[in-house]
Amino acid sequence: RFDRQVYVGRPDVKGREAILRVHSAGKPFADDVDFSVVAKTTAGFTGADLENLLNEAALLTARAGKKKIDMEEIQRAFVKVGIGTEKKSRIISEKEKLITAYHESGHAILFEVLEKCDPVHSVSIIPTGMAGGYTMPLPGEDKMYMTKGEMEHEIISFLGGRAAEEIVLKDVTTGASNDIERATAMARNMVMKYGMSSTFGPVQYGDEGDEVFIGRDIGHSRNYSENTADAIDAEVKELINFSYSEAKRLLNENIDVLHASAKLLMDKEKITGDEFRALFKRNAVKDTENADESDSEENTEL
Repeated sequence: RFDRQVYVGRPDVKGREAILRVHSAGKPFADDVDFSVVAKTTAGFTGADLENLLNEAALLTARAGKKKIDMEEIQRAFVKVGIGTEKKSRIISEKEKLITAYHESGHAILFEVLEKCDPVHSVSIIPTGMAGGYTMPLPGEDKMYMTKGEMEHEIISFLGGRAAEEIVLKDVTTGASNDIERATAMARNMVMKYGMSSTFGPVQYGDEGDEVFIGRDIGHSRNYSENTADAIDAEVKELINFSYSEAKRLLNENIDVLHASAKLLMDKEKITGDEFRALFKRNAVKDTENADESDSEENTEL
C-alpha cells in the first residue's frame, strides 16, 4: 500500500511556458513564436499535450517546406491536438457545407454574445476528426471550477448549432448529437451533482460510482425515489428547453451576423476569431447608418 499520495495536477500558465521551453530544445523557431502566448492559449494542456503540440508543429513545418516553426504551424498543430486532423481531401456537397457553416456560426455567435463564455479562436467547416467542422473557443485563464452562470451559458452555446439549423434551414440534422449529449450531461450534473437546482437545493443524488455498465442494476439501490427521479428528469428537461429558447432568441437578434458568417465560411472554409468578430463590427456600422437614414427621413418629413 501507499502511505503517501502526491497529486500532480495540470500545469498552470507558468508551468506550461517552462514545459514548452524544455520541449523546444533542438527545434528551430521563427521570430514570431512567443512561448508566453502559446502557454496562455493552451489552458488545460498536460505536459504530454504540449510536447505533442510542438512535435506536430515541427512535422507540419517540414511538410510545408519551411525551415523554421512559426506561429501559423503552431496554431495548425493546436487544432490537430485539440480536435483532430483536418480532412481537406474529403469531398462534401455544397448543401452539407452550408448546413455546417450555419451550424458552426450558431456556436460562434453564442460564444461571442454570452459574456461568461470564452471568445472564439477559430471557426472551420473543414471536416475534422469525426466532426463536419468546429468552433474553437480560446480559454482566457486557467480555471479550477465553473460557476453556475458559466455552466448555464455553456449549455446555451452547446445548443447554438442546432438552433441555427432550425432558424435558417427550417429543419434539423444529426450533426448536433454530440452537442445535445454534452448539454444534457452538464444540466444533469448541475441538478444531481453540484446542488445548483433551486428545486432540490444543495443535495447530491446518485454517487460517483454510478457509471453505467452491464448488470449494474442487479442488487443496486439508488439513494433517491422514483418520484425524485421523475422530478430530476423534469428539471433537466426544463433547463435544456430554456437554454434552447435562449439560443434561438440570441441568434434571431444577430441574424445578419449569422448569414454573414455562414457566407464567409462558405467562401474561406476557415476563419480566425478576429475575422469573425469583424462581422459584428460591420453589422453595428450598418445598423448605425440605417438609424441615421431613418432620422434623416423623419427630419425631412417634419
